[in-house]
Amino acid sequence: MSEMDRIPQELALDILSRLPIPSLVQSKSVCQDWRTLTHDQLLVNKHFKQMVENDPSFILQIMGYSIQNQLYFGDLSSDPNDGNVTMIAKKLTIPPLLNFHLVSSCNGLLLLRSTHPSFELCIYNPFTRDYIELPKLSHHDGVRGFGFDPTTKKYKVVEISYKRTTPFTFSHRVVRFGMRRSHQTETSSSSLIESEVHILTVGSPTWRNLGCFPFRFMWQKSQVLVNRKLHWRTTTNLIMSFDLATEQFKEVPRPDVITSNSDRRFHELVILRGCLSAVSFDGNNQELEIWVMKEYAVKDSWVKQFNIGAYVPKIFQSNYQCHSSSNSRFYLPKNCIQVLCLLRNGGILLQYGNKAIVFYDSHCRTFQDIQVTFEGISSCFTAVAHVASLNSTDTFVDA
Repeated sequence: MSEMDRIPQELALDILSRLPIPSLVQSKSVCQDWRTLTHDQLLVNKHFKQMVENDPSFILQIMGYSIQNQLYFGDLSSDPNDGNVTMIAKKLTIPPLLNFHLVSSCNGLLLLRSTHPSFELCIYNPFTRDYIELPKLSHHDGVRGFGFDPTTKKYKVVEISYKRTTPFTFSHRVVRFGMRRSHQTETSSSSLIESEVHILTVGSPTWRNLGCFPFRFMWQKSQVLVNRKLHWRTTTNLIMSFDLATEQFKEVPRPDVITSNSDRRFHELVILRGCLSAVSFDGNNQELEIWVMKEYAVKDSWVKQFNIGAYVPKIFQSNYQCHSSSNSRFYLPKNCIQVLCLLRNGGILLQYGNKAIVFYDSHCRTFQDIQVTFEGISSCFTAVAHVASLNSTDTFVDA
């Protein structure tokens, strides 16, 4: 018996749960007992709870036709001497797919959209390398969401596609979907756009059609899963939630400054430290405003927590011929800026135009470009916040 084998299991669980995910995966080779422990649901849960409390890591996908089939795992690090923040992106093993795109992340699992002839979506854990192919659905355009239903302890994938219909069908569908908005639908004879909703319980062989409802969602780069509900913006500036347990849509109250008839609109929904948040653009001050819902579904709990001034990362400055921060506000449109996450130190990570990640110090109101290195290659990329784990689709994390 080796010295490692003599460590009590409870102590070994505690040690392993504190390791970053790459080290935890490597611990499988230490001894057989530790390899067995990495498959123990107690360790999976304990490790995930530890990781949730930390700042998130990121899954990055390189953009470009010839190299898009590659994923990277990005972790932030800070230089103790000068405080500069960098991100080292390490290449991940990918599933045996043709072309694929990163859709979303949930509990350490990735939803990937593929161009495979027999299936379109798969769920993949890049560290355990387990993946499951999902039944194919004929729709291609629209939005998707992926989350965990705690009542059934199953993962679910939602796909929302669009089709034209008449007002008669439009109203009928509203009643079927259980939404109390049918009296507000239009009665024009012209065709209208409605959203058709399909849902798949992972492990089931078929998708279920939940019917249609009279809203069209805006595509967003990262899914917003808060309080076990997926969230989207609509084209009419509403915030809608989809409960993964009840499989019902519901409107989420907005702050008074944002209304359907006002010029102010949310251009992005995000999650900041577990809270539903929304990004708006103040045209008068040329600032991004971040509103945070401190208590879920309580209208009065919306607070404007951050105002972020104009900034152009160094990689863009020569292209936009910006020579000072005073005139940089005129060159990068708001839809080029994505809020990635809120760090424990109060800083905010922003992505600019698929080329740069910037650290914004909300206390000092300063910006710092973060160097992202893909094994020495600089490229365009998409980034999704990710809590890495050893979770799989047939187990569940009790977070």
